[in-house]
Formats: sequence, C-alpha cells, structure tokens
Amino acid sequence: MSLKLYYWNTPNGHKPVILLEELGVPYEVVPIDIGRGAQFTPDFLRISPNNKIPALEDETTGSPVRLFESGAILTYLADKHRRFLPAEGPQRYRALQWLFWQVGGLGPMAGQTHHFVRYAPEPVPYAIDRYVRETTRLYRVLDGALAHEDWIAGEYSIADIAIYPWVAEHELQRQNLVDFPNLARWFARMQARPAVQRAYARAEELLGALHASFDAEARVCLFRART
Repeated sequence: MSLKLYYWNTPNGHKPVILLEELGVPYEVVPIDIGRGAQFTPDFLRISPNNKIPALEDETTGSPVRLFESGAILTYLADKHRRFLPAEGPQRYRALQWLFWQVGGLGPMAGQTHHFVRYAPEPVPYAIDRYVRETTRLYRVLDGALAHEDWIAGEYSIADIAIYPWVAEHELQRQNLVDFPNLARWFARMQARPAVQRAYARAEELLGALHASFDAEARVCLFRART
C-alpha cells in the first residue's frame, strides 16, 4: 500500500510536495522527466491522460485513487486528512475560490510569462508585455487580499500552498515584491515554514541539476515545437 506522487520540478509539481510535507504522511516521489518525454509513456498516461504533472496514485485506501490536476490533488489530500481545508461552510469556499483563482488565473498567466520571457525561440514583445502586465495585475489582487490577513483565505490552507510556488518565480515573471508589501510579508511567512523548506530541499535532492536541462529535445517534449 503506497502513496505515489508523479512529479517534476515545476511550480505545479511543488504544490502537492508542500502539502504532503505539511501533512507529515509517508509518500514516494516518482520523477517524470518532462524534458525527455516521460509524460507521454503509456503507464503515465493511464494516470494523467492530459500528459501533465503532477499526478497522484493513492493505494492506501480500499480502492486505489488516481488523480491528475494539482488543484484536485490538493483538495483530495486536504479532505482525506481533514487539514488545510475546512470541511464545510463559508471558510471552505473562501479557500477554494483562491485555489481556483490560482489554477485558472495566476498559474496560466505566469506560465505564459515564463514561456515568452525564457523559452520562446525569439522575443515577442507584444506577448511579453501582455503576460507581464497581467501577472502584475494578479499580484496586485493578491496584495490587496493580504492587506489585513496573514493568509490568503484567513487561515493557512491549500490556497496558500497552491499560490506560493508561482510567486516563488516572481523574478522570472519580472515582478518585484517590493512593489507588493503585503504579498512580500506573506511570501516571507511561507518561506519560513519548515514544510516549504523541506519540499524544495527534496526537489533538489531528487533532481539536482536535471530540471535545468533545456535543449532541442526538451523543446519538442515541452512545446511540440522545433527550431
């Protein structure tokens, strides 16, 4: 009986690792090298038909649970262990709205920023400007929500866990946290959490410099694009 997390060193990949470290439950990490096409293997596609990480396989229950999509994985684990997401009532939906905000807004927009700033074969000024500006707007939304709160939904929750790995890449997104003082204070609180530190240390231990490899093969695997 085991709990397996299929993972690579990306913002979405970090989310469930942080939560599992917060929960303190045993789990196994299965690296999926997305720069070498491991996400397209039949075994992985049976768990994650959208060929994306992370994915989860939980065989600690009576009937195995297989999930893809980081938001679904966070919700499942939080509900299963009854931590970091209220079971019912307004506070539950307050946390879930910010989780959905991250998976539907911050992640996709910041991800496009990453692509056009770092990975596009040639600069596309219009795209860079569009996505950096939209990421800035989303940071302002976060900064406003944190003006009178320590945590995004009032209490520490999977919403904070989902948002943090994307804000951790703020420099790549051409964002300066000095411009968002409430967000900066939240970011420092997140950085100081032992579970967050363990999650990032585990990523380095598992993958080392592998996640930094980016060549023609990786470009094809990640973007289906040839140069």
